[in-house]
Amino acid sequence: MKKLISAIFTLLLPLLAVAQQSPLPTDSTAMRQVTMSELEVLPSAAKVKGMLLLNKDVQYELEGAVDNMYNFKYERAEKQFKSLRRRYPEHPLPYFLMGLSQWWKIMPTNIQTLQYDDLFFAYMDTTIQKAEAMYDKNENNVEAAFFLAASYGFTARLHSERSNWRKATVASKRSLDFLEKAKAGNGLSPEFLFGEALFNYYSVWIPDNYPMLRPVLLFFPDGDKRLGLKQLAYVSRTGFYTGTESKLFLMKILANEEKQMHEALQVSEELALKYPDNAYFQRFYARLLFVNGHFTKAERVSQDILTKLEQQMPGYESVSGRYASYILAYVNQHKYRDFEKAKAHYRDAIMYAEMTNERDSGYFINSYLNLARIAKQQNDIASAKTYYSVVLKASDKKSANYKEAKKYLKENKKG
Repeated sequence: MKKLISAIFTLLLPLLAVAQQSPLPTDSTAMRQVTMSELEVLPSAAKVKGMLLLNKDVQYELEGAVDNMYNFKYERAEKQFKSLRRRYPEHPLPYFLMGLSQWWKIMPTNIQTLQYDDLFFAYMDTTIQKAEAMYDKNENNVEAAFFLAASYGFTARLHSERSNWRKATVASKRSLDFLEKAKAGNGLSPEFLFGEALFNYYSVWIPDNYPMLRPVLLFFPDGDKRLGLKQLAYVSRTGFYTGTESKLFLMKILANEEKQMHEALQVSEELALKYPDNAYFQRFYARLLFVNGHFTKAERVSQDILTKLEQQMPGYESVSGRYASYILAYVNQHKYRDFEKAKAHYRDAIMYAEMTNERDSGYFINSYLNLARIAKQQNDIASAKTYYSVVLKASDKKSANYKEAKKYLKENKKG
């Protein structure tokens, strides 16, 4: 529910505000009609000249830094970002990259930690100031519009996660305003397509899945979910600064919204292999291996996650521990029939869920459910009743878990 509310406040309400003032153009780019082969257009040298965002020498210089950031080698990455800032102190790019580095320190905690919020907002605010200065000099500067759309978008995302709805709504509206202006750069580079790709997909997905919101979107340009996915796939292959972010969204959409688990696994594997120390990518990869039935690989990746957690590597904390522990518990229960190891891992999964205050998560409930089933199998009625009592309390009354727990407790009242 929180994710839905975030989506509404950071997408639909800002769109409504824009529509009430003046409707957005129906289409400011020919991108809706072209094929993917036509997307691969060489940038105009005249338009690209002077854009730091598209400067190939800078991209070559920063390639290792960007990879270090996504591989959670923050100190190395930020050293290079700061070097870029010394040479281009008035350009938004180095400040945006520093802000993005803070974002990826927040991500592994399911955006729960507040430790990096102030620094993140400070860097995004500076990005906005530098980009606004560029935009004030030339309102046709699509590079400035890109950074304004991106920095306002990330700012809105974190404000929505913190339930700062007014700030999230204001930032989202500004992001969408500049996203519309940045579309003029779509033919110059895949970097500019990232925002439109997300809009194309989610502006259709949200009303499809939440029909009560359809009337809100009647005022706005039509999205194109299929095109949005194609654009994300294209940017994930060709974007330099937005490539990994596009691949992240593509992976999540394929897995969570489209239920194309095999395709999601392929994208996840690419991310996990390229960034082996990124806890977020690793645990998503482990989960997709697990749901696709690749238990041996899932076991190996999960064990690696727990090892890195024990070593206190950056980004490896309780959320990752919960994923990995549950997978190892399930594998030991069903593949190896090693119930003692399974029970230990299920207890660890519960501990990690409690550490992050996520007692309503599926991992928490199912850990107790499987502990109950093991206890039942071992004729440990007292333990089974204890575990099933937690399942009964934590589960939805219409769920199979609730019914199973209720039935067992009813049948063993006197046990």
